[in-house]
Amino acid sequence: MRIAIVVRSGPASSQSSRSALRFTQAVLDAGHDVHRVFFHGDGTYNANTLSVVPQDEEDLSASWAALGREHDLDLVICVASALKRGMLDASEADRYERPAASVRPEFVISGLGQLADAALDADRMVTFGG
Repeated sequence: MRIAIVVRSGPASSQSSRSALRFTQAVLDAGHDVHRVFFHGDGTYNANTLSVVPQDEEDLSASWAALGREHDLDLVICVASALKRGMLDASEADRYERPAASVRPEFVISGLGQLADAALDADRMVTFGG
């Protein structure tokens, strides 16, 4: 089964991001295919390489990045949501003449077309967060 996942909450705002991460791992462990993980709205904060997490908490951004590397996942953050929140990859930082990128390299900035594509290609789409 091909599953697309949408994450709409940031790692610090609710349990949704952690639940999405655990769900994604469980789907992969069960032998299913994760077509794409699309981060929208505050969910784009999951790609933030500049956030510092207390030592006694899981760094969900690093965990998403590690899961993406391990399983060659397509981790996509919404461009409009990202830009409004100061989430820039190296290309966008250059484009908008900003001094630094804030998006982990495992994530790709793209448009809502990627979400539509995921919905069309997946057997199921599961959304986490509000």
